[in-house]
Amino acid sequence: MEGVKYIVEDKNCLLWGLAITTVGVENIEKGEEYPTKKHLKDYYFSTKEGRILQEYQMVYISEGRGFFETQTIKKVPIEAGTIFLLFPDEWHTYYPDPLTGWKQYWIGFKGVNIDVRVNNGFLSKKNPIYHVGVDEEIVHLFHQAIEVAERENAYFQQLLAGIANHLLGLMYCLDRNNQFNKSQHMVDKINQARVLMHENLESTISVQDIAERVGMSYSSFRKLFKEYNRSFSCILFSGLELQRAKDLLRFTQYSIKEIAYSLNFESPDYFSTQFRKKVGKKPSDFRDWNLKNKTVLPKNEVLFALGILFL
Repeated sequence: MEGVKYIVEDKNCLLWGLAITTVGVENIEKGEEYPTKKHLKDYYFSTKEGRILQEYQMVYISEGRGFFETQTIKKVPIEAGTIFLLFPDEWHTYYPDPLTGWKQYWIGFKGVNIDVRVNNGFLSKKNPIYHVGVDEEIVHLFHQAIEVAERENAYFQQLLAGIANHLLGLMYCLDRNNQFNKSQHMVDKINQARVLMHENLESTISVQDIAERVGMSYSSFRKLFKEYNRSFSCILFSGLELQRAKDLLRFTQYSIKEIAYSLNFESPDYFSTQFRKKVGKKPSDFRDWNLKNKTVLPKNEVLFALGILFL
């Protein structure tokens, strides 16, 4: 499958949050001229002189190898299984190795949807390369995007925006997980910390205590979990911990504040926010709903079934 499609954007596409400008796939044989002549004037470029676009582009290399360079990063080799991002108003160039050629997929976009992610540091000119591997799902999504663009059914741009967002999320997830899988030491630290959190859920153990017990400084520990994209409190509030919160609300008269601090949350408000995200109700509403059919016991008369929580 080969195809190059350029899309005329309209105001509604930008109001949607993400407007797709181009999508395509090309198979460049070894020694073949690059870029090909299939591109519009504003997109065609000399690999020596490079170019500057007014949009973002995601470029996925599924076969072969080549080179990539931007105003921010020096020339680097690109292997199959790599995605690199192009940023608006930044000079760049890229091209396949003449000895191998490459197969490239791309999709271009602009809008506040992507701007927010860049402004909040999820995507950066300093780190535009993502190692995702040769992935069947990524290829399938690009093929789907090309087919949607070719058909141009009503509201096809909104569908394309959804595919682009899926690609961006998949790119980010695969790259981050590949990084962690390469460092078993980091994974072991995370797992060790999670065990300690579970074992000490209702004790006074602090983040500093856990960091010390896994052999890390406090700052390094917090950074590790931030890179893992999960906060300390979010890790606490999963599975068993959620069940404990529900049981304390059902079967005791502990206040929301007391429950929040007993579960090591930084504040009752943060506990309530996380609980609502998981359950769909505020802790107080959950308790009220259960009052219709459940008996709330005094603090010192917790049900036998909950005894293990207070051992």
